[in-house]
Amino acid sequence: MLMKLGLCLYALVLGTNTLSAEEGPNKKLTGKIIIDGSSTVYPISEAMAEEFGKSYPKVKVTVGVSGTGGGFKRFTTGETDISNASRPIKPSEIEAAKKHSVEYFEFPVAYDGLSVVVNGSNTFVKSLTVAQLNLLWKPDSKVMTWNQLDPSWPNEKIKLYGPGTDSGTFDYFTEVINGKSQVSRADYTKSEDDNVLVNGIKGDKNALGYFGYAYYDHNKKGGKINLVGIDSGDGKIVSPSEETIKNGTYKPLSRPLFIYISKKAAAREDVQAFMKFFVDQADMFVKDTGYVPLTKTEYENTWKKFAEFSGLAAKKS
Repeated sequence: MLMKLGLCLYALVLGTNTLSAEEGPNKKLTGKIIIDGSSTVYPISEAMAEEFGKSYPKVKVTVGVSGTGGGFKRFTTGETDISNASRPIKPSEIEAAKKHSVEYFEFPVAYDGLSVVVNGSNTFVKSLTVAQLNLLWKPDSKVMTWNQLDPSWPNEKIKLYGPGTDSGTFDYFTEVINGKSQVSRADYTKSEDDNVLVNGIKGDKNALGYFGYAYYDHNKKGGKINLVGIDSGDGKIVSPSEETIKNGTYKPLSRPLFIYISKKAAAREDVQAFMKFFVDQADMFVKDTGYVPLTKTEYENTWKKFAEFSGLAAKKS
């Protein structure tokens, strides 16, 4: 009795209506939120879902990794509530959403710098130009060995690793490097799961591949993968970092990351609670997962727009 009275007084001092962890409104909210899509955005959503579950244990949040394109296939038919995306939604996907009466809200969550990496034992590839990347990755590429990119490099076969065709990372990389989205050589090891690419490059001394910056950042310890600097054509070699991604000097491989929320899901209390939690914790979790957060003002402005979209603002007015 004394303990419960103490909790009541504690709640009153804080100015909340929460009596205890067991009795708080967070513990009563129930629901099931289905998220799928980009493997690049996955670490952010997964970290958010895990932490959200500690405050809202009766709301189950599942996060899948089917790639941006695969995620949109499910999202535009109403199969999922939220879609992780490492690129904006395509016109064909917009049409699919209209066909299935799926309205949605685009929510920018972070900035990323696509990272080109080689095996940790590779000491000769310090940087590449965009022209060299194009020469290596274009559809009719005849480049098979390192010395075909630079005569001073060894005459050994390059083993390429990259995202699958359902990946938004693949879409973005091919567009800025090869001039058109989805246009690439096909003779490489591909996966929508960036962890597969990381492990492949770690285990192959002649490997080169690309994926989101967070996957480099979380695997750089131990020296099993090396980052490759990029020369966009002006003679300046720039590597991805929080600073270069944020100020735009890491080009052309810097890009925004998104999540998309369906209007039907946005009207639900569990999704609204998740999105509010997402916004409140975004800065910390985006940094922790290795990406670059938006400004606090940008997150707050997007939340206001989402509140209007979801009907939450009208409920509170």
